[in-house]
Amino acid sequence: MSPPQEPHVVLGATGGAGRAVVNELVARGHPVRAVSRSGGSGFPEGTETVPADCTDPDAARTACDGAAVVYNCLNVPYEQWLDLLPTLTENSIAAAAHADAPLIMTDNLYMYGPTDGPMTEETPRTPEGPKGELRAEMEEMLLDAHEQGRTRVAVGRASDFYGPHATSSTRELVFDAALDGKTAAWLGTLDAPHTMTYLPDLARGLATLGTHEEALGEIWHLPSNDPITGRRFIEMVFEALGEAPRMRAYGYWSLSLAGLFDSQVREVKEVLYQFREPFMMDTSKFEAAFEDLVIPTPYETAISETLAWHRAQRT
Repeated sequence: MSPPQEPHVVLGATGGAGRAVVNELVARGHPVRAVSRSGGSGFPEGTETVPADCTDPDAARTACDGAAVVYNCLNVPYEQWLDLLPTLTENSIAAAAHADAPLIMTDNLYMYGPTDGPMTEETPRTPEGPKGELRAEMEEMLLDAHEQGRTRVAVGRASDFYGPHATSSTRELVFDAALDGKTAAWLGTLDAPHTMTYLPDLARGLATLGTHEEALGEIWHLPSNDPITGRRFIEMVFEALGEAPRMRAYGYWSLSLAGLFDSQVREVKEVLYQFREPFMMDTSKFEAAFEDLVIPTPYETAISETLAWHRAQRT
């Protein structure tokens, strides 16, 4: 009898990114251990579930025992970023090192700040505000851990997530609003091109990094569809519903007023620049290195699948 395979361990498995990565790894035939504070449910058959609070370094290490690869998909609400994300990042580094496993980090684009063109992995880090500064500091933590030989690291970056289980602004402002017969909303302006990342595509990109040794020690922008304006994205959502589009934009002053009542909205104001001007991610480095391994899902398909998931949550 052959020995059991080492599991691919997904930290933060009940979040949108984590669930997508679990699904992708299972589909590829890997044994998967899904780790979250609650243990979670609703994963594909055969998934091992482990409850662990990864703010506790001992719990994180135990959860990653025997891992082949560790995927950090951990996230917390905006208002908890400064308090918890550095701890979660350090604990994931230590846990992967304990298991002698590569660490694949899920990341975003906040560390670049406003830019004049498409962002590449070499774009200067000029963060705007505490969230971007924190993401730049976390990048240093991860790359230092790799360079010092603590553990092997690859960082996978993507833009605004949407899709099943996503908790980004499009969930309530676009998909839920359209299904409720309300006016959809977009942050900033409706007419600036913006890179959007479908969660299953993000998962395929992260799983590719986790199964290719040459990916380690690098930052990667993960495959996403061509940039799209908020206007066109919302139009496509309503087209999929067979309805005339209804939309509006939330600018700075609208968010300021709403921020009097909602702490999450106050936090969004810091990154509003991403929606007022073109915000585009260049993914050519990944495409050149891993040609045809991840082909982004067409918007029509991704939007249709996202709407189907939202409908299913209502039954």
